[in-house]
Amino acid sequence: MLVIGRPEAEAAARVIMSGRLFRFSEGRGGQLSECAKFEQELAEKTGTKYAVLVTSGTAALICGLAGLEVGPGDEVIVPGYTFMATPLAVLAVGAIPVIAEIDESLMLDPADTEAKITPRTKAIIPVHMVGLATDMGGIMRVARRHGVKVLEDGCQADGGSFKGKRLGSIGHVGAFSFNYYKNITCGEGGAVVTNDAAAYERALIQHDPGTAFRPHRADLTIAPFAGWNFRMNEILAAVLRVQLKRIDGLLAKLRKNKARLVAGLSGTGLKLVKNNDPEGDCSTTLGLTFRSERQARTFIGLLGKQGVWASTPIDSGRHVYSNWEPVLELRGSYHPALNAYRRPENRASKVKYTKRMCPRTLDLLSRAVFIGISPRWKAADVNRRIKACRRAAEELPK
Repeated sequence: MLVIGRPEAEAAARVIMSGRLFRFSEGRGGQLSECAKFEQELAEKTGTKYAVLVTSGTAALICGLAGLEVGPGDEVIVPGYTFMATPLAVLAVGAIPVIAEIDESLMLDPADTEAKITPRTKAIIPVHMVGLATDMGGIMRVARRHGVKVLEDGCQADGGSFKGKRLGSIGHVGAFSFNYYKNITCGEGGAVVTNDAAAYERALIQHDPGTAFRPHRADLTIAPFAGWNFRMNEILAAVLRVQLKRIDGLLAKLRKNKARLVAGLSGTGLKLVKNNDPEGDCSTTLGLTFRSERQARTFIGLLGKQGVWASTPIDSGRHVYSNWEPVLELRGSYHPALNAYRRPENRASKVKYTKRMCPRTLDLLSRAVFIGISPRWKAADVNRRIKACRRAAEELPK
């Protein structure tokens, strides 16, 4: 969580006192619900035509996949470095996740993505991790060459951009998360954005099993199907509307602090993790890369002695594919008939998982070091970390 306070509390209280906590409540006198207003505001912010507010980033991925008509018989390429919810969303719609390598930016590698495309590949999910952008130019070129769809997972990069375009708006569909750890938060939430009217309608129907009874049913070109319940409530939507107004100011502070950090490390010999778009970076994280895991861990230890916390992404557990137990052990559902790995439509998929199947991903993650950045930092906070990093670099065995 970056910043939350009185304006969010007042927004929540306003909705509570209104008594209208459900987004489809009657008697609004033609006024839009808080959920609908947030959807309009998010679409405007991301430069997309449509948005659907849902209950989590995982729900956003599932609805996004439904929007792209991904299902049994399909394969979806995901990076080996992402929260496990990314491949689990693929399994939730009955498709098979194919795990690809990351590149020096620690994001999905376009070259390995292309190498893993098969006749069954329906979509690619590039994930913008720790506020950094995937090489969307490379990913979109691969997608166009092979006629596959792209679902951007921007759950860790709310507000970021790539080459002047907001993340989530570059692929065919985008997904965001608003849980406690994200750039904007309501505790738990998510959203789907797209410029594709049909994808929007499918995502909308997927998120609300009551679509057939809503006033907007008459405007839909796609007949309602049996969707799931990922509806957001009015209290959290009101909080998100305040949070969305904060995002650009927060990112400006983060980018200023990261720029100071980077400038302060000049001449130390420390190497930054490759950044596909420094200007669009959310700047929530400073990433450094080292020659070996041993050197990276030594650097972390030297910072720790000075009271500066740092970590290596190889230790992030749930974000590294080798720890995705339900995926690696092919447990795609609680019921065998619903397990995508056992569905007859997926028999042609030859995907096999091992803990060492993406050696480059494991190597890159083990040699990287992350230092989190806060928008609350003052100049003294930044300078303390610069001093600690410079001293650690001097003490680091060559």
